[in-house]
Amino acid sequence: MTAHAHPPTKRTARPLLEAFVRFVVCGGGVGLAASGALVLLGERIPLVLANAVVTVVSTVIATELHSRISFRSERKGWRVHLQSGLTVAVSYGFTTGALLVLHAAQSAPSVLVEQSVYLSASALAGVGRFALLRVVVFAPPPAPSHTPTLPRTPSRAPALAGPEMAVAA
Repeated sequence: MTAHAHPPTKRTARPLLEAFVRFVVCGGGVGLAASGALVLLGERIPLVLANAVVTVVSTVIATELHSRISFRSERKGWRVHLQSGLTVAVSYGFTTGALLVLHAAQSAPSVLVEQSVYLSASALAGVGRFALLRVVVFAPPPAPSHTPTLPRTPSRAPALAGPEMAVAA
């Protein structure tokens, strides 16, 4: 008889909530640092180039933080960074789309309305990004199955060279 190493535990939402809080703190911290870096770089190089550099560097840093802290994953390498980068691109497309829809609906929205739409879209994109990172990019490996396997039994098919075959011949 073999005993389980760990007794089964109740599944709760707490680990998911804790991972989400770590995700928000890590992503928010990187976002604030990126904002400061953009201001500093934007004074020295064209803003579009500064934004591109800051976006790439902050995505790499955030991916490492999410891997190690948010999701506590063992997955590493460029594939993880590429997948995470794709979630950033999808988020960018989502927030840009929200702003384009706003400007199509209102020709000159106020800064407050524009920021409300942008921040709401960013929040939704962040939740979607969290889900994609958790389920696809940093998905935990499947737990080993503790289902016992039955031993293989010999086949009950008649033998070709058994005693009956010798008598019949």
